[in-house]
Amino acid sequence: MILHQQFVRVARQNEAKLAIIDRTLDRRITYKRALIGSLVLVRKFAGFDPGFLGIMMPNSAGSVLAILATLMGGRVPVMINYSTGAAANCEYAQKKCAFKTIITSRALCQKINCPHVDGMVYLEDIMKTVSILDKVRAALKAGRPVERLLKSIHAGDENDTLLILFTSGSEKEPKGVQLTHRNISANYQSLKKAYDFAGDDIFLANLPYFHVFGQTANLWVPLLEGMTLVTYANPLDFKAISAIVREEKVTLMAGTPTFFWGYLRNSNPGDFASARILLSGADKCPQALRDGFLKKHGKTLLEAYGATETSPGITVNTLAHNRPGSVGRPLDGVEVRIEHYETGETCAVGEIGKILVKGDNVMKGYFDDFEQTSLSIRHGWYDTGDMGYMDEDGYFWHVGRLKRFLKIGGEMVSLVKVEDVLEKLLPGDVECCVVEIPDPLRGARIVAAVTQQVDEKAILREMAEQLPKIALPSRFVVIPEMPKHGSGKIDFRSITERAREMVLGK
Repeated sequence: MILHQQFVRVARQNEAKLAIIDRTLDRRITYKRALIGSLVLVRKFAGFDPGFLGIMMPNSAGSVLAILATLMGGRVPVMINYSTGAAANCEYAQKKCAFKTIITSRALCQKINCPHVDGMVYLEDIMKTVSILDKVRAALKAGRPVERLLKSIHAGDENDTLLILFTSGSEKEPKGVQLTHRNISANYQSLKKAYDFAGDDIFLANLPYFHVFGQTANLWVPLLEGMTLVTYANPLDFKAISAIVREEKVTLMAGTPTFFWGYLRNSNPGDFASARILLSGADKCPQALRDGFLKKHGKTLLEAYGATETSPGITVNTLAHNRPGSVGRPLDGVEVRIEHYETGETCAVGEIGKILVKGDNVMKGYFDDFEQTSLSIRHGWYDTGDMGYMDEDGYFWHVGRLKRFLKIGGEMVSLVKVEDVLEKLLPGDVECCVVEIPDPLRGARIVAAVTQQVDEKAILREMAEQLPKIALPSRFVVIPEMPKHGSGKIDFRSITERAREMVLGK
């Protein structure tokens, strides 16, 4: 499936239906207007330097149309993270992928205090150049017979790169992940079977499009299915989003645990009454969060597991098949294997090992990085770098990154398990993150970062009842606000660096 071409077919079949409700700019755009708007931008983008086209925009009607126009014009969008270090991210993407032009928004740059970067073009300025003739020309083109219209835009192949997304860089420099039309469409088909999507669903598009979860769940699923998507620029505006879900009668919503915590705390009973699927991913979902949504809203928060490199869905829980605490069963068409981290043998039921994934959802590779691609994909199996196990009923349990395991005294210690125990002993408003820092004698030391001062001795006494001595934190440090990425995921690299400075003084 060529995704931008499929959008054209869906748009022509649903011309009068609302495609986008832009709650930031208070605009409501039908599929017909979305198609015309995309065709207008195709002509405008044609004047820019050839090659990749950077896109750095918040979720809005403008960002949706810019992505579609880039693809219709035969170019590949490179999605840029603006949540932290926007200017540096722009320059990194330009250098990594060797392109110049970045479509962005002046309003966004002003709001996040991002200086002008050479190559930036502001969508507001582009729109000022759109004439009546441009609109008439695009409208006439949009009215052509579908097959003739499809021949007038870029065709392409399903194995062509659809877009480039960057990994979070939570552990090392971001890598450019090349996802193809086949990758995203395969994940869409798998998710559709799991959740019975329908054209009359209304999908909240709150997850940023520079994140794979946002791309698949908040852009392509609704557009390919002919749904209405409701965009809002700031996923951290928890109170506003809770109100939008109620007012627009949203039926489908995906998010990270960080976002769902915000929605839970800032919502009123009844705000989520229309929602039939609430899907949490990108990070572990605490039981307290699930309990909170069930108690306050009577809704089951379902947990899923994925990765940027797998478009993203790997395993999901559904309303019919849900095992809280697990990340669910593999999606249709996705194979999952648990491999022993030392021997490479397939693990037995209940045995923890590395999580490997195979299927049409697995990426084409990392851009301009053959070595890392070869290390990550072997014989079609993508090594997620995560650890987990499968239970006797086929549910998978994620227990953390392999890099979040460490050997102390010859034994493997899971920092995630330490974190889970600590989390339950802390006051509800205290966040924690357990990291590893070097130790000249033991090789490694466990440090617990918390957002408030706590009674360390009392907590360590209780932790000692549940964990071996080698797994207990040797030190607590206070970081008032945990660094996070734009997706809401914890930035382990930043926390580790800060903990190291506080403990070792360097």
